[in-house]
Amino acid sequence: MDSAVLLDLLGNENRRRILRLLSHKPCYVTEISEYLGVSPKAVIDHLQRLEDAGLVESRTDERRRKYFHIARNLRLEVSVSPHGFGAKSAYPASRSLDMRGRCQYLTIDVLDGITEGDSKDTHNSNSESRRSSTQDHKRTQAHEESEPQTPGSAERASRISQSKDIATLAQQYRRLTDLESELSLAQRWVHGRLTDILDTLDEQLDAEADSRFYADVLAAITTEARSTSTIASQINADAGRVETALEHLAHHGFVTRGPDRQWRISK
Repeated sequence: MDSAVLLDLLGNENRRRILRLLSHKPCYVTEISEYLGVSPKAVIDHLQRLEDAGLVESRTDERRRKYFHIARNLRLEVSVSPHGFGAKSAYPASRSLDMRGRCQYLTIDVLDGITEGDSKDTHNSNSESRRSSTQDHKRTQAHEESEPQTPGSAERASRISQSKDIATLAQQYRRLTDLESELSLAQRWVHGRLTDILDTLDEQLDAEADSRFYADVLAAITTEARSTSTIASQINADAGRVETALEHLAHHGFVTRGPDRQWRISK
């Protein structure tokens, strides 16, 4: 969904409160109306807009009451700084996405769908756990084959199996919530450091310079010299604007252009 449309939609406090309520449980119009303290007609209007946007869906129960629930996972990120405003929305990645090797600056150790804090130790621990679980299963199976089934034994075995599954889910939940908190902190740290860098560029350049654009231009030639057209293509900008920025940077002594017409960071 377009982030601007989503921001407009969520600009209404009552729609935000509806989504907060539905994140806890499906509700019908009367419940939502009582929770918000507004008329059912107003609630229906809000729900219609949320449905049209694909955020909310409805189903009808056996008493012909229409229940509303959140239709999908969606993440909205907004960043505001003296150097720019940005908003983007995204749906969660597919469960089949392999995160190994995808993060260049952030280390995420993934094992069987569980994010590990200490990959080696946890891997060993999990391997031992799986081996132990397999051995327990074999012993239980052998015991069941050697002894006749007693009333309730199958139910007990099923409960034990479910208990182990729940323990695994709880472990996954704890580790992923910890990771979510760490990622949130990392995002805040990165946002702050980017603002510091752009503030410094503002000081080095003149007050009218677009420091974020200049930073993009400089970043394009940090590892190797490039031509104006190559830089423009890399940062998806007009070549004329890039050339003007490079000449301005060269005037301040930050970049130079060699005989090969390639731009590089000054040493």
